Amino acid sequence: MSDTTSEGSTVPLAEFIVPPDPDQETPIVPLAKLADMSEVSPSPATANGTTTATTTTATTTTVAKARTSDDNSIFSVLYSVSKKIAIVGSIYMVGYMGWSVAWLIAPVILSVARDQLAKTSEKKRDIAKASALASEKDVILARIDELPAWVYFPDVERAEWLNKILKQVWPNANHFARTLVKETIEPNVALALSQYKMNGFRFDRIILGTIPPRIGGVKIYDKNVDRNEIIMDLDLFYASDCDINFYLGGMKGGIKDFQIHGWVRVVMKPLIRSMPLVGGLQIFFLNNPNIDFNLVGVIDFMDMPGLSDLLRRIIVEQIGNVMVLPNKLPISLSDEVPAVALKMPEPEGLLRIHVVEAKNLMKKDISVLGKGKSDPYAIINVGSQEFRTQIIDNNVNPKWDYWCEASIFTTINHLVGISLWDYDQSMPGVQADDILGRASIDISSVIKKGVLDTWLPLEEAKHGDLHVRLQWYKLTADPNDLQQILLETQLLRVTTMSSAVLSVFIDSARHLKQARANSKPDPYLVCSVNKQKKQTAMILRDDSPVWEQGFTFLVTNPDNECLNVKIYDQKTGNDIGQYTYTLSTLLKQFNMEVIQQPFQLQKSGPESKLYMSLSLRIMKAGEIEESDTLEQAAALARSASVKTPEATVTPPAVKDTQGINKRLSTESPIIEEEPTKVTPVISASASMEKPISEVVSQVLTHRVPETTSSAGEHGLGRIQLSLTYSAQRQKLDVTIHKISHIPLRDPSSIPDPYVKLYLLPGRSKESKRKTSVIKDNCNPTYDASFEYLISIAELRHTELEVTVCTQKGFLSSGSPIIGMLKIPLDDSDITTPAGLKSWFDLQPELKHE
Repeated sequence: MSDTTSEGSTVPLAEFIVPPDPDQETPIVPLAKLADMSEVSPSPATANGTTTATTTTATTTTVAKARTSDDNSIFSVLYSVSKKIAIVGSIYMVGYMGWSVAWLIAPVILSVARDQLAKTSEKKRDIAKASALASEKDVILARIDELPAWVYFPDVERAEWLNKILKQVWPNANHFARTLVKETIEPNVALALSQYKMNGFRFDRIILGTIPPRIGGVKIYDKNVDRNEIIMDLDLFYASDCDINFYLGGMKGGIKDFQIHGWVRVVMKPLIRSMPLVGGLQIFFLNNPNIDFNLVGVIDFMDMPGLSDLLRRIIVEQIGNVMVLPNKLPISLSDEVPAVALKMPEPEGLLRIHVVEAKNLMKKDISVLGKGKSDPYAIINVGSQEFRTQIIDNNVNPKWDYWCEASIFTTINHLVGISLWDYDQSMPGVQADDILGRASIDISSVIKKGVLDTWLPLEEAKHGDLHVRLQWYKLTADPNDLQQILLETQLLRVTTMSSAVLSVFIDSARHLKQARANSKPDPYLVCSVNKQKKQTAMILRDDSPVWEQGFTFLVTNPDNECLNVKIYDQKTGNDIGQYTYTLSTLLKQFNMEVIQQPFQLQKSGPESKLYMSLSLRIMKAGEIEESDTLEQAAALARSASVKTPEATVTPPAVKDTQGINKRLSTESPIIEEEPTKVTPVISASASMEKPISEVVSQVLTHRVPETTSSAGEHGLGRIQLSLTYSAQRQKLDVTIHKISHIPLRDPSSIPDPYVKLYLLPGRSKESKRKTSVIKDNCNPTYDASFEYLISIAELRHTELEVTVCTQKGFLSSGSPIIGMLKIPLDDSDITTPAGLKSWFDLQPELKHE
């Protein structure tokens, strides 16, 4: 009766426990395998002996695992013994060879640093992985200091529904990721590593794992957005349990605990009237994301401070080449939308960046007497576009005067990042430089003002400021705007500046010639404008490849530049087709563009054609917002630095005449027979109220004599100087032309004059300038030019100290100073295109304040 009741019981098997048979022999399980007891738990007895079979199988499995554990233990012991032998052998070798003790200390320090870094990185990865697996409520309660984006930003919404969708579809994403990595990232990583003599890189296995990416918040933009597109930003955080294996030069390595965090923008465009209502997607990171991972396997020796930075930097760069602006990952959703509409680059404008100087930076270098100085340089990042200034040695107040231009593809929530670094000599590819501070600027604020000239306090630094100047240029399809921007570029005196932006979309090629007998080519395409080169992906064994890739080039002058296109076979390296397109012909096309046009390839087959689209846009300065301060108004308007060849001569203003009288001694009449030079001068008031294109056509004149017949008011001689300030370049040019009528006190001792310059107040060593010495001459001619980087605001509170000295003793006191003078730099004539050129009376020696 009881047996019947037991058989018909409705109690689940998980809750029904059968006591073990005392006659049944229980297998011995190692202590290390206590967690596997469930594998050998006896099951309910049945009539056909199922319990015995199950127990036997479990016993076999346990024994196999025990053997594996023993193998691992043996391997661990061998590894430990080998490690100790290597350490003892190293110590013996150092003593035997008589090397310095530093050869022992350095590896110890590196080993300790590596272990500490590994522990820190592992802790961060464990926390991140736990956060990815936990619910959002648990994350908030456990880590109040690192809340999701929707907590900090009121316009960012929660996305738990999206996380649930990602969790459901994540198992199917592995194939797509494998294809993307193998076809796009792998060849680029291999090429980058080959530059450091590390060849043979390839991925072996790519498994993303079971942990899906997590979206911390979603932001939808509904203002300043085209009605034909939808823009949203996703706060993406991915802490994976991936298993990725690769080979490098015959050595096998792996990547685990891969993590990535950044803001991803998804643009849905164009909107169509048939399902799925959206023609395609554009997915990209606004800036380089934060990436971390752990190296395993034989390549683990690279996972130490310094060397692992090389592989990490290369992987970040390649991800940037795929999915960081201006690069996008396009996905087509409808056949109605042509590829050119989704994949051709569409820059919104161009940002011209001028990194002028920095001051009061931290001292990172250590000298014998304590803290030294720094060797600073700056890195400018706009998406994946990176620019680097020159290195200024041993200076905490560097002046770079560095110019660069960045194409801008979105102005919504996009930043310019600038980081300052102290250069330290190290191995190639190893990051050993120290951070001196960071700063960022919202591009939308530059667009609003037109020009932004400001000092930025440095973050992640105890002290320091950075002086930058940014100007926004919109893009137009009007060829009549070309001359205006060319004139402005010439006045800037920076030869690397651009006047137009060229967008190129390489669609496909047809009927390419064979590079090898009985085999189709492996073609890739290289297009270039001047020194800029861009390359498509390689297509395996195809004489009619389809690339569908877009590129952007900065053009200095479209009238005399060309787009050069060459197609190569990867295996042979042979040129299998080329074409040259003159950009001046694009100026004559409707809307300055050609869409999906076939071009006959040269040095290829008779039917070989290249299909591509071209679009040229001219730069035009954005509207400048009127500033409340006089300094910014002057900086934005008076942007010229040279005189124009065509000048309208008008009577000189009263103010200018008075200025001449102040600078020319009334007791020193000018010889009328001497030739005079007409120099164009723009009035300060006119230059402040009008743009440069209007100012350069309204020029006043001063008649400045080339020689003088007087020794000046104090009888110490006179000096002829030219001073010109360019607000756009933030640069003061000082030219010392000549000195006249230096008094000869002793006929047997003729002066050997030279000139020194200082900026006041301060008289710092950085502002010192000095001419060469001219022997035995009372009327020397120098024509020496010097430059100072100085902002318009500082210029108005600065004086130029000019001192004329001689290498021989002068007067009875033996002082080397012949004469000197101070020139205030707030004179409006200095900021005009012609500048200030005049004679000045030398005064007796003044005591330094």
